[in-house]
Amino acid sequence: MGNLEVLVLEKKKDRAKYVHQLINDLEALEYMIRNGLIEKEPVRIGAEQEFCLVNNSFLPVNTSMGILEGLNDNHFTTEIGKFNLELNLDPLELGGDCFSRLHKDVVTFLDKAKEIAKKHQSRILLTGILPTLRLRHISEEYMTPKKRYFALNEAIKRSRQQDFRIHIKGVDELNLLNDSVMLEACNTSFQMHLQINPDEFIDKYNWAQAIAGPVLSACVNSPILFGKELWSETRIAVFNQSTDTRANSFVLNEKQARVSFGSHWETKGISDIFKDNISRFRSLLTSDFEVDSMRQLADNKIPHLKALNLHNGTVYRWNRVCYGAAGNKAHVRIECRYIPAGPSVADEIANMVFWVGLMQGQPEEFKDIANKEDFKNVRANFYKAGRTGLDSIFTWNDRQISAKDLILHELLPISRRGLKNSEISEANIDLYLGIIEKRLKSWNGAEWMVKSYRNLQHKKKPLEAVQVLTAYIYENQEKDLPVHNWQILQPELQTHFHIQRIVKHNMNTNIYTVDEKDSLELVINMMQWNNIHHMPVINSKKMLVGLLSWKDVEKFIKDTGSRHQCVKQVMKKDLITTTQDKPLEEAIELMKINEIGCLPVINKNKLIGILTRNDIHT
Repeated sequence: MGNLEVLVLEKKKDRAKYVHQLINDLEALEYMIRNGLIEKEPVRIGAEQEFCLVNNSFLPVNTSMGILEGLNDNHFTTEIGKFNLELNLDPLELGGDCFSRLHKDVVTFLDKAKEIAKKHQSRILLTGILPTLRLRHISEEYMTPKKRYFALNEAIKRSRQQDFRIHIKGVDELNLLNDSVMLEACNTSFQMHLQINPDEFIDKYNWAQAIAGPVLSACVNSPILFGKELWSETRIAVFNQSTDTRANSFVLNEKQARVSFGSHWETKGISDIFKDNISRFRSLLTSDFEVDSMRQLADNKIPHLKALNLHNGTVYRWNRVCYGAAGNKAHVRIECRYIPAGPSVADEIANMVFWVGLMQGQPEEFKDIANKEDFKNVRANFYKAGRTGLDSIFTWNDRQISAKDLILHELLPISRRGLKNSEISEANIDLYLGIIEKRLKSWNGAEWMVKSYRNLQHKKKPLEAVQVLTAYIYENQEKDLPVHNWQILQPELQTHFHIQRIVKHNMNTNIYTVDEKDSLELVINMMQWNNIHHMPVINSKKMLVGLLSWKDVEKFIKDTGSRHQCVKQVMKKDLITTTQDKPLEEAIELMKINEIGCLPVINKNKLIGILTRNDIHT
């Protein structure tokens, strides 16, 4: 989709024209498969590296367009968020030292991007979800100004006809409404491509599905979103919900989501996977398709199947079937989309080596797996891995087994055999599978983040904690250290950079509130029980309408007759408030000038926190 100028499908005539082109592309694909026009060898690998852009305080920064212009390199392209970019690596033939060469290519291109980023006061960061993201970053204001992103956003919103309800439950819980697909911008991935012999494609695709859960469990790196500790790989839940075209209703919805793991084994042919997608998911976008694919084949030209690829680009299977053409040769490949970016380039290449080795080393006992294993077990394994990473217990080969035991004792040996059979150098095999093995015996990216974040919160409020966390992710990445060599961050750790403090850094969000109709007696007891000196008052719409201080209620402690009054009769109504993005120094000055000890923090008249003198001195 990135190479096309796309429009929202609106008119019946345009929809019919696009469907005709889709069917024409499908016929061309089937013709090429029947007549042996799809490459069987050599096997090639490829990758897409998505990355985040942050400022010197490690907060997201909207500099992608300027950096892209400065790069002037077709290997780089935009993502939906202004604070992300993507690097597309050149494909390499599988064999020899191809993985260390890919490693070098990624580092070389990222170094080039870092030099340009410096000129824009920006830094490059690899992570599945940037820990310093805030709700403000998922508004349309932060959407990359490209027609295709606005077209996709408009098409999905039109299909839903309601806001996106996001609900993710982990250790913490995230529950919010958003009015665009921009939540997708939270996700950054390292997408891996493996070319597949078309004669083996269906069996290989099913094997890719079978190993997805165990592979993901070793690679999880996205446990934190908006300061909340959610899934080990929160990207899975975020992406599932952020581009869902299905509307919420009181009717049981049996439709499959556009982002999905799938619901069944594939048992037919390559083209049938595309047919299933077209049957389930209506086209959202269109473009100008001037070429008849069947006519191109008649002229001995390999078509690019642009209409089919455009539709495929709006159906987000975690293992996606891809068609490509270059040099008048066609190929099919599997795109593995569930692996997060980071923690380091070394980790990413190790993840890819592990996956490719498994794909190439598929044991005989797992051939024709569709007739040997229940697909629901495989699907359950995938979502277990997303939630709990290496703590998962998988159903594998008719038994329950821990993720670590399965990978260490069964899957790593399979991967090693597959790599040897593909004539990968011993040095590459030992280096990258060694990283996976050491990770299993220490911690993966998600475990490192969670342990470090919990430690930091002993001494710091959440915003400062995620900034420090992100700073040390950056430092370790600059050394290209695999995550098993990263030290867990300790509570007393100080930053190496200056934090421009705002109210959000110090405000307290774990607050008690009362309704204006509550009794004064309840307020007095709540303040005594919890040793608090300020009590915000909200109405039925959760709007801030008043404030009670201990001085306001202290005189009623002994006056039992007055304690039956309602809060509304006693509370202060003329309030001085602040916002979370106001510089902390200005908020402190506001408190001094007005001789008050508390500032309610509001967003659109709704209470989101409170700043007191005690918070300022913590």
